[in-house]
Amino acid sequence: MFILLSVAIAPALALLSYFYLRKEISAEPSRLLLHTFIYGAILTFPILFIQHVFQEEQIFSSSFIHQAIVTSALEEFFKWLVLIVAIYKHVEFDDPYDGILYGASVALGFATVENILYLLNFGMEEAFIRAILPVSSHALFGVLMGYYIGRAKFTTITKSRYEIVYALIAPLTLHTIYNSILGITGLELLLMVPFMLFLWLFSLSKVKKAHVLSRKKRFKNHEYYVEEKV
Repeated sequence: MFILLSVAIAPALALLSYFYLRKEISAEPSRLLLHTFIYGAILTFPILFIQHVFQEEQIFSSSFIHQAIVTSALEEFFKWLVLIVAIYKHVEFDDPYDGILYGASVALGFATVENILYLLNFGMEEAFIRAILPVSSHALFGVLMGYYIGRAKFTTITKSRYEIVYALIAPLTLHTIYNSILGITGLELLLMVPFMLFLWLFSLSKVKKAHVLSRKKRFKNHEYYVEEKV
């Protein structure tokens, strides 16, 4: 049991550590980051329950629609809701890059519990492939969500509304594509490899942009900063 739990949790901790260590300045308060991870973990149970009810009641006749759209929408909406309700206005959310950390944390909290439940049911034979696909994809969806949440936090009220919507739509769209690929029997691996490469490159480009936004914010808060007038 200990080995199984270690195998299930390790990918999430590795990915979260990776994004945490990429923060350029000052360590993020570990307590809030831990709380965000726990929120994501707790989310797993109501989401799985709702998905189970939908499936048992056959609310959607097409299994493809259920897996590709409903599953993606439920998971991304609840993660987005946690970030908006519990994290967005928190005093310790004081840097655009923090959004990426919190987004990845809530996503990996969910992915960790989901991974534990899966490995408990089906064994560790698929532990490696799950670390590469479901766990890492959840992390990258969280990075994208957090990127737009970070942008929303430090812009005008008008622009922030659009960024908050992007924070839901962007990961939801990519998650739907991811689940759709899994539903294409025989071609899933052929299509998934380029998609995951794209997802990593796209997400890391947002990480770089978040660093740029963080630098700009630090410079504006400097006592000798003078904004140039065009």
